[in-house]
Amino acid sequence: QVQLVESGGGLVQAGGSLRLSCAASGIRFTTYYMAWFRQAPGKEREFVAAIRRDGGRTFYAESVKGRFTISRDNDKNTVYLQMNSLKPEDTAVYYCAAGGQFDTSIRTYDYWGQGTQVTVSS
Repeated sequence: QVQLVESGGGLVQAGGSLRLSCAASGIRFTTYYMAWFRQAPGKEREFVAAIRRDGGRTFYAESVKGRFTISRDNDKNTVYLQMNSLKPEDTAVYYCAAGGQFDTSIRTYDYWGQGTQVTVSS
């Protein structure tokens, strides 16, 4: 049974930081690209960041470049999203996802977590 479990969300003031974690089980973690997406109320789910299987390459949405950092620990089957300089527009439910290749489309990813809420107050 595949499980992706996110944690680390919460309420933070603008300019603050949060670190999200996503622990994977039931998959061969090192064979998957891992990604973070987010969905704000009334909006479509959108790509945030992704990381290659070996962690050697990362990809970011323009809106988070320079503020967010994705990383992974293949020994712990965990992917992280360090979010700095948070803005109110970063408020959303954040989801991690696992897929066989990189893409910004949600259709590419095979497995999803349940999401964790991030709220940034102004």
